[in-house]
Amino acid sequence: MDSNNHSVFLLNYHLILVIKYRKKVITAEISERMKEIFEYIQPKYNVSLQEWNHDRDHVHILMKTHPNTDISKFLNAYKSASSRLIKKEFPIIRKSLWKANFWSRSYCLLTTGGAPIDVIKKYIENQGMKG
Repeated sequence: MDSNNHSVFLLNYHLILVIKYRKKVITAEISERMKEIFEYIQPKYNVSLQEWNHDRDHVHILMKTHPNTDISKFLNAYKSASSRLIKKEFPIIRKSLWKANFWSRSYCLLTTGGAPIDVIKKYIENQGMKG
């Protein structure tokens, strides 16, 4: 449990972000850079990364937040910054994507109250292992 002056809370989310057109452009190096960008931005929004993994066309993120976290603003900031930096630092990606879009506009955000957190962590750890 987390707490602040007036509340106790446990807010865990499983976030899935998908590359535009499901293009398979994520390598281990790109995933690590995306994770670094996430960790750089997260303190400004009271978000903390719990688990990170990727497949070739999407990332899985387990994160904790505070009640005052504006998740949509955080996601917009993260997607904008990571898109800009990844395309700049890995110019080969531009050849795989149409136009300037990196992330799909849509995402999946799930609360994790229905399953034990260790089950979700194990699920995320095993993503991308199929081949």
